[in-house]
Amino acid sequence: MIAAMPVTLLVVDDKASVRGMIRDYFVEHGYNVVTAADGREAMMSVRTDKPDLVLLDVMMPEMDGRQFLTELRRDSNLPVILLTAQIDEVDRVIGLELGADDYVTKPFSLREVKARIQAVLRRTGRQESPAVIKAGDVLVDCSMRRVEVAGREVELTPSEFDLITVLAGSPGRVFSRNELLKRLANYDGSERTIDVHVRNLRSKIEPHPVDPHYIETVFGVGYRFRQQ
Repeated sequence: MIAAMPVTLLVVDDKASVRGMIRDYFVEHGYNVVTAADGREAMMSVRTDKPDLVLLDVMMPEMDGRQFLTELRRDSNLPVILLTAQIDEVDRVIGLELGADDYVTKPFSLREVKARIQAVLRRTGRQESPAVIKAGDVLVDCSMRRVEVAGREVELTPSEFDLITVLAGSPGRVFSRNELLKRLANYDGSERTIDVHVRNLRSKIEPHPVDPHYIETVFGVGYRFRQQ
């Protein structure tokens, strides 16, 4: 069983009034919203807040929208919608060529922005994040960052929690070590780091860690959570 939690938006604009207007509207409509005043703040937010989509102003001090987008696209396909005052078609094309998924020209209707967001999320295949994952007798509460196994609460490190969230969220699916490494909050280390995290996780959730019931090894590939 998976229950959905709201989409998280990252709103990037150097004007506090614009950030506040967008934040208030989307919070009222059930979204989680984080904000940044420039591209540098936005890059930090991408890493820490893990948004589902970015609303990005083009003209900003420090790191502007185009610079942010260029850096983001080096290793991320996170959906981005440009908020631009530019009306020149060339500027819009440049933004799309840099990797933006869509754009909205200022002044804009918030209803239009919401419709664009929904369309981009559908087109990119992004799903709302699960609030609660239940796989067999393992329960993962994503909002509270709690894990229970057969009714017993288990204390996990942040990396172990991220790992069980990914695996239990897609029972039966095989994840490579590289895929799992990229899902960790602290994206660091080698693929063998995953083996260490899996071993530690098994020691906490498995009745018999040497003969695991929940997390199966797929030799030569990676790991999967057993379908119950």
